[in-house]
Amino acid sequence: MSNGKVRRVVTGFNSDGRSTITVDDFSPAIRSLPERPNFYSTNIWRTRSTPADINEQDEIIDHTGVLPPQDGTVIRVIEFPPEPKDPKELKRQLEASFGQIFDDADQSHGTGVHPGMHETDTVDYAIILEGEIVAVLEETETTLAAGDILVQRGTNHAWSNRSEKPCKIVFVLIDGSRE
Repeated sequence: MSNGKVRRVVTGFNSDGRSTITVDDFSPAIRSLPERPNFYSTNIWRTRSTPADINEQDEIIDHTGVLPPQDGTVIRVIEFPPEPKDPKELKRQLEASFGQIFDDADQSHGTGVHPGMHETDTVDYAIILEGEIVAVLEETETTLAAGDILVQRGTNHAWSNRSEKPCKIVFVLIDGSRE
C-alpha cells in the first residue's frame, strides 16, 4: 500500500529559458478519510484554461473537489480499497467520500445500481495502473484491469472494487459541457 504518495516530475524553464525539471517530489495534495480506510485521492496537477498556460504555477495543494477548474483540467491518482461486503458500511464510506472530498460531484441521478453513482460535466480518462475495478453504469458494467483505459463522457457512473486487492487509477478530468 502506498499511502497515497505519488511521485510527480514537472518540467519548466530556467532563467535562461532552457528546459529543466522544476519539481521532483511527492504530490502534497493527498486526501484520505478515516471513514474509508486505505482510500487515497492524490491530485497531481491542474490547469485553469484551454489552451493551457504552460507557465502556470503549481497550485494543486489548493484544489478541492472532483471537478477541474472551469475550462481547465485536473489529473489525480485514486487508490480504491476493496469494497466492504456489508452494504451499510459501503454506503457509509461512500457518503464520507462524497461529503468530504468530492462534494461537487452530482449524485442526484442515483439509480440504486450502486451507492457511489454520480456524474460530472467532464470528459475523464481513467487509466488503470494496478488491480482491477468494475465501471458501473445505469445499464451495463465492465471489469477493467491494469493497462485498460476508460473514457467517461459525463455519464452517471460508479467505481466498484470487488476484488481482494487495492486498485490504483490515474484520472484526467477535462472540463466539459452538455451542448
